[in-house]
Amino acid sequence: NTRLPAMEQRAYYLCLFLALLLPLLLLKLNSKHHGVRLPPGPWRLPVIGSLHHLAGNPLVHRVMADLARRLDAPLMYLKLGEVPVVVATSPEAAREIMRTHDVVFATRPWSPTMKIMNSEGEGLVFARYGTPWRQLRKICILELLSARRVQSFRHIREDEAGRLVAAVAAVPPGEPVNVSERIAVLITDSAVRAMIGDRFKRREEFLQTLEEGVKLATGFNLGDLFPSSWLANFISGTARLAEENHRKSYEVMEYAIKQHEEQRAAASANGDVEEGEDLVGALLRIRKEGGLDVPLTMGMVKGVILETMRLHPAAPLLLPREAREPCKILGYDVPKGTTVLVNAWAIGRDPKHWEDPEEFKPERFESHTVDFKGTDFEYIPFGAGRRMCPGMTFAQASMEIVLAALLYHFDWELPSGVKPDGLDMTEKMGVTVRRKNDLNLHHIVRVPPI
Repeated sequence: NTRLPAMEQRAYYLCLFLALLLPLLLLKLNSKHHGVRLPPGPWRLPVIGSLHHLAGNPLVHRVMADLARRLDAPLMYLKLGEVPVVVATSPEAAREIMRTHDVVFATRPWSPTMKIMNSEGEGLVFARYGTPWRQLRKICILELLSARRVQSFRHIREDEAGRLVAAVAAVPPGEPVNVSERIAVLITDSAVRAMIGDRFKRREEFLQTLEEGVKLATGFNLGDLFPSSWLANFISGTARLAEENHRKSYEVMEYAIKQHEEQRAAASANGDVEEGEDLVGALLRIRKEGGLDVPLTMGMVKGVILETMRLHPAAPLLLPREAREPCKILGYDVPKGTTVLVNAWAIGRDPKHWEDPEEFKPERFESHTVDFKGTDFEYIPFGAGRRMCPGMTFAQASMEIVLAALLYHFDWELPSGVKPDGLDMTEKMGVTVRRKNDLNLHHIVRVPPI
């Protein structure tokens, strides 16, 4: 009887030891994956995997860059809930993914939210790799966003830039100008005029629908991180919101096509012949047929744009890719079905390739031979390879003329009491990253608009 308490005590310590050891054993077994050599990554927990490392900071591209730096891992493995993810944070890793093995990683992952919002991947951006996607991209490159087509929209860009300058000049002296808001309107009007030939009557509704879609498409909601769990999907409510956004988006687009057709019909009835062809017109012509700029700015303005895209790429993690088959990257195994992210934000700030990477130096591009067209992997704001952003030329032309117009006509000052190093540059995360708070500046007219 005197030995019983001692036996119970040993059993208690044994159970405690096993309880402490079990999570470590699970992590060890999980990392081996039957001989597969996964890239290094931070320690993981059962069920949630690596999610706790991202908790508390919505700017996941910054957190992932910090994790990769601490682990010295240009290729890093994370388990976000049920989703295996590999993150590339070096030009070398990006090159292997987007050039050497481009075909392997040419498809997009289909999260439950994306399936709903993009009609099972019918759209160009999130379509699965295959014949339908190749046809869509061919039409896009040849008919919609070629250099010739972008040049044909020059008059639209110039007109919208002129309207922006006039609107800013009309603001009374001393009143701040909400630069973020005015540029958002310009971008929308320019893009919609290129698509349908005129301003969209439901512009505000279009902007709101687009904003809601961007928020839903982050990929970091419970339903997407635990796709097999109906409970996670129910709690997040994302599926219902995605269905509403999908319905609204299609309804707005159908209205835009209707507006376009009515305007063309009215112009034809009046004997008016419009020069050129807008994007919707090109698409309608292609469907009917059975088939699916000269720089206006100084070199320094171009340097400002390039440097801004280096420090603040619109899509810091680019758009996700998925491994169509098992593949080796930098000597590590990337299993089939793994989601692959390329951290363009981290690569653009890599001190191995950029001198003073955290400083804003537009002049670096005066002698720097790097470009953003997908051949220099230390600078990939638009991505590279087969899934590179097809709207790159359109975006470049629009940015140049807007920035040139604003700098030519106005001098700009920060609001009273705000110093350059105190300017709020807080970011807001979504599929794309932008300023959390609008940029408000004071303008001084230097060259009055005509």
